[in-house]
Amino acid sequence: MTYIPHTDADRTAMLEAIGVTQLEDLFGDVPERARFPKLDLPAASTEMEAWWEMQGLSEANADVNHYACFLGAGVYNHYSPHTVDYVLRRGEFYTAYTPYQPEISQGTLQAMFEYQSMICQLTGMEVSNASHYDGATSLAEGVLLALNAVKGNRRKVIVSPALNPQYRQVVRTYLQGTGVSVVGDENLMAEISDLKTLLDDQTAALIIQNPNFLGQFEDVAGLADAVHAAGALFVVVPDPISLGLFRPPGAYGADVVAAEGQCLGIPLSFGGPYLGIFATKNAYVRKMAGRLVGETLDVDGNRGYVLTLSTREQHIRREKATSNICTNVGLIALAASVYLATMGRCGLEQVARLCYHKAHYAAGQIDKLRGYRVNPQAGKPFFKEFVVKCPRPVGEINDVLFDEFDMIGGYDLGRDYPHLKNHMLIAVTETNTRQEIDDLVEGLRQAAEA
Repeated sequence: MTYIPHTDADRTAMLEAIGVTQLEDLFGDVPERARFPKLDLPAASTEMEAWWEMQGLSEANADVNHYACFLGAGVYNHYSPHTVDYVLRRGEFYTAYTPYQPEISQGTLQAMFEYQSMICQLTGMEVSNASHYDGATSLAEGVLLALNAVKGNRRKVIVSPALNPQYRQVVRTYLQGTGVSVVGDENLMAEISDLKTLLDDQTAALIIQNPNFLGQFEDVAGLADAVHAAGALFVVVPDPISLGLFRPPGAYGADVVAAEGQCLGIPLSFGGPYLGIFATKNAYVRKMAGRLVGETLDVDGNRGYVLTLSTREQHIRREKATSNICTNVGLIALAASVYLATMGRCGLEQVARLCYHKAHYAAGQIDKLRGYRVNPQAGKPFFKEFVVKCPRPVGEINDVLFDEFDMIGGYDLGRDYPHLKNHMLIAVTETNTRQEIDDLVEGLRQAAEA
């Protein structure tokens, strides 16, 4: 038990016990210029007053509860049912950590098993892990799987320039110093047909995002066949919400699926915690990083769950591990599981339809505005995000939307694609009302005339 001195005599006795006469003597080794002998603090507050103060400070934030949000580019403002937060805050889940003796943690294992099962159904793949930190690290682990799984010493990875720029950066970071070259995005205007020409006997993987970073669906007809004919793996990064309405990657030949699961009931936040979805084919299960939970029967014939596979250095020798990531985001995976279970097949489809139709309504209205043009790269259908060519810099337009309409505008594509200067990426989800969309259109109109 820690003793807390309550009187001056107590404090004096404690100082004498350690051989000093005053508190300042404890800081003798700290340069005088760096000492703070007296802090100018305000008077103490009650808990109630402190709560009021914090609430007042929080009101200065431009959050999605007070501002309409049309910003996406990888993280989206979707509605999360209250059941998600209710289940997450249960003590047995909220305080759980890595199951070092996994079979004792049957609740944790079942949660992972249910998550994996639903991810396989969602992506059309055969096996899923549980799980990675975010979509970018999940994709990087998918690239490592491909390099380990293909025959021969292949040292080339092809990435689509329409893949999230941050994902491309993380992949390059993972491959630094390995001798593996990442190609395909030197020309930021390259199409899928251009990527096909790069396939050769040195290619380990070809990676696309579908719908891509610009919100558009790629033409994947015959792409998997071309990749497999070259002896490489086909890696796809989908939007999980889009899979409620459109074909899953497993249906068009993907070998690895990596995605950001934030849209599945996980709130917006400054960088996380988020969820890295990872699914693949049974043929590559022993090359897969992360945990794999299986269902079995115990000695009494009762259903039970076991940690079937965990190819990580935490459980096996470092040199045999497929990854050095030693934690899975189990609580966030549980959030996605509760979201998917709550929404069900029909609910997820409804969310996807709302996103699709609201985005297309917004695009149609914006395209009527003088000075604006929607999806200049014509010919590609889109889901919930679309590109808008603007009559003035995107930052200036967003300032008008923010200051005069309490609105968080779209993403400035010129930051990552120089040829798309003055182009904005707008995201519309089921949370955006028709009134908000109409206000966005009016805000864009006024911003063009300002």
